[in-house]
Amino acid sequence: MFVGHYAVSLALKRVDNHASLGMLFLAVQFVDILFFPFVLMGIEHFNIVENYTQSTHFELYFMPYTHSLFASFLWAAGIYIAFRFMPSKKTANKNKIAIVMATAVLSHWFFDLVVHTPDLPLFGDSSTKLGFGLWNNAIATYLLEAILLLLGLGLYLKSTKATTFVGKYGMIIFVVLMLGINAENIFGPPFGDNVVTMSVAALGLYFVFAGVAFWLDGKRN
Repeated sequence: MFVGHYAVSLALKRVDNHASLGMLFLAVQFVDILFFPFVLMGIEHFNIVENYTQSTHFELYFMPYTHSLFASFLWAAGIYIAFRFMPSKKTANKNKIAIVMATAVLSHWFFDLVVHTPDLPLFGDSSTKLGFGLWNNAIATYLLEAILLLLGLGLYLKSTKATTFVGKYGMIIFVVLMLGINAENIFGPPFGDNVVTMSVAALGLYFVFAGVAFWLDGKRN
């Protein structure tokens, strides 16, 4: 799953409006943000296989440190601790924000579970790997991600208020652009012709999306 993850970021602003949307965008993709550098360092692995599923051009075959269920809980716990005890002058409830951020990190595994082929291990690189395989149906995958993202947008718009013209329409336009990018991601060719190119492209998108979300969120309160 790609843009569907961001539905969680948008929805969680309704839980705690003090949480940074930019940080939430990074949190929901945190394990992927770790995965691609791990790939570049030879710690985890995937192969580019064009049309491996209807929706993807890659085979994820070794990712125990980022995408196992056990690892996901550990990363979420680490994020909770980081936000709970991070020095801050803000009066916001740090415990609540820490829970929100940890929830965003953990949500990644459960959203991935729906679309992945059986490649998500429970613990380490265990032989028991899960995945419901929605990626084998490109149209269903796109529609699911679009519905989730639009629902998240609706919750975000209801829980925040625009303070500028950009704040009123910017997030709507951004979500439409994300849906367009996801259409290319699902129905188009691979983002790169090798593991390095695809990894760098994916990381670039994650940080660009987070930066835009941070900027647009500043136009609402």
